[in-house]
Amino acid sequence: MQYRAIVVGLGGMGSASLAHIAKRGATVLGIERFHPIHEFGASSGKSRIIRRAYFENHRYVPLLHRAYDLWRNLERDSGTRILHANGLLTAGFEGSAMLEGARRAVERYGLDAELWTAADIRARYPALRPRAEESGVFERDGGFLVPEAAVSAYLADATSSGAQTVFGAGLQRWEPTPRGIVVKLSTGHALRCDRLILTLGPWFKEELARIGMSLTLQRNVQAWFGPPNAAFGPDAVPTFLLERRGLPALGYGFPDIGDGVKAALHAYGAPVENADALDRSIDTERDVAPIAAMLEDWLPGAGASIRDAKACMYALTADRDFAIDRHPLDDRVVLCGGFSGHGFKFASVVGEIAAGLALDGESPHRIDFLSLERLRSTAKAG
Repeated sequence: MQYRAIVVGLGGMGSASLAHIAKRGATVLGIERFHPIHEFGASSGKSRIIRRAYFENHRYVPLLHRAYDLWRNLERDSGTRILHANGLLTAGFEGSAMLEGARRAVERYGLDAELWTAADIRARYPALRPRAEESGVFERDGGFLVPEAAVSAYLADATSSGAQTVFGAGLQRWEPTPRGIVVKLSTGHALRCDRLILTLGPWFKEELARIGMSLTLQRNVQAWFGPPNAAFGPDAVPTFLLERRGLPALGYGFPDIGDGVKAALHAYGAPVENADALDRSIDTERDVAPIAAMLEDWLPGAGASIRDAKACMYALTADRDFAIDRHPLDDRVVLCGGFSGHGFKFASVVGEIAAGLALDGESPHRIDFLSLERLRSTAKAG
């Protein structure tokens, strides 16, 4: 059998791609090297931030509008709650890049957001401790996604729409032929398809290396602090981003949704040679203490005791923007990767984009700023 499309990697991006393709009536197969809803890639962790006031790059905002719609559609169709809009606070000192970027996004797109002073923050969320020189952007419909629920819902949506899936089989290599793409698996099987979508997470590094482009992998740690406490629940504490003088990196965190307060430092960790070499052991002093210090300073009492911690990987492009494009050596292959620690919220719309590139040869959304060519240009300039 020759499939219309094969999707390799069934985390957030891959499961969404599989579902979007299947719902369009195309024969599609999804392949995953691990079991469903695993913790080895980049689509786990119980909570992921979602927001519209995008300080990183305002060109993401239209994609976020569509992502929100698609997440709500998935919730409706699956009967599963995935998006929790408990409020998102982007806080920082005056002049900080994050705060100024969020304000620009609000102004440019007329976003439904409030600009708060430190006094406003304290009045709305008495548990927080903003400094006098800090202020914030508050998004009422910001909050968090539950990644495991999202992936599970997309996989169920895909299979109910006719998609097939194979788990426990890794991609060994793919080969172009005049009649299509041959996909060879670690199990020894060879499959054929018209179009191939690679959503490989941190394993995307090897695919980019084959075309002379680099991707940096970085170890990052997420930590949960407990025991569970209603005083730090979704009504009392917003999902937050914090740029504060003295912090080694941007801090972020989530209210207690039953597992304790979760917090981390963004893009703060050691480089990893390859995705299989990640050190998953946790050293409390090295990995957790900086997160606990950030959290205690911002939300006193929340970081007093560690409950759990998990090492994960960021796949970082040179400019920290995503890489979504057709393969430069064969345009029947779609590449989606380099999500740089801020990608999961886009999984719903990335799936739609990947389906468009594979089935129509073009994206339904403007993604020129995510092209591979800009990474090639960056590499040449460097």
